[in-house]
Order: sequence, then C-alpha cells, then structure tokens
Amino acid sequence: MAKTLTAPLCRKLEKAARDAAKKSYSPYSKFRVGAAILAGSGKIYTGTNVENASYGLCNCAERTAIFSAVAAGERVVEAVAVYTPTPGVTLPCGACRQVINEFGPTALVISVCDGSERTETTLDRLLPDAFGPGNLK
Repeated sequence: MAKTLTAPLCRKLEKAARDAAKKSYSPYSKFRVGAAILAGSGKIYTGTNVENASYGLCNCAERTAIFSAVAAGERVVEAVAVYTPTPGVTLPCGACRQVINEFGPTALVISVCDGSERTETTLDRLLPDAFGPGNLK
C-alpha cells in the first residue's frame, strides 16, 4: 500500500515540484513541468522536463527526478508530485507511469497546477496490471 504522507510533507513535495519547473529546459513546447519524488530514504529528489531539438530524445520531469534518485543510490519511490503550469492538473504520461512502477508500484501520485485542482491517487490505479520486475522472474 502507498505511504500516507502528512500534510506538511505533501506541501513540501508539491513546492519542490513547483520550484523544479522553474529550471525546465522547454524552448519548443514552453510547457514547464516540475516533479519531486519522495524516496524510500525520506529524501526528496527533483526533476524537470528537458527538451531536445530531436523531439524523441526529450525527457519528462518525473523520469528526470527518478533517474537522479537512482543515480544517488535510491531504489524505492514512495510518492511523486507533478506540477504543470495549467488551469487543470496533468497526470504522468505512460512512459513515466512505467518508470514509477519500476521503483514504486503503489507510490502516491500527486498532481498540482496553477488552478485550484489537485489530484491524489496511487500508481497502481493509474497503471493497473502493470508489467514490472516481477514479470521477469
């Protein structure tokens, strides 16, 4: 089951995602996304989207944050907060859902935006019957 976060920890994670979006490299889409993950150690890692002139080589904010955490030795994702500069929330794309599943199959997923809308769900609800490490054993 996903970890239950305290309200102050949720706010901290959401703020980290909003702050990360300010560092976005999105000269083509102008869609500045920020993400923050709460790793199993309790540490927060952030990421932003990084675009490339060869569009297929772009990387989403969620994956940037997770890859940074993994590079630091983390292997568990407890929660992911995603911020988009939109009136309504935007949930992680399919590729990001798959990467989140690798490290946090029941992770809490929080999506926030510039509007008042806020979504809180779990990865297993966003990606039911996911293919993951257990399928390769």
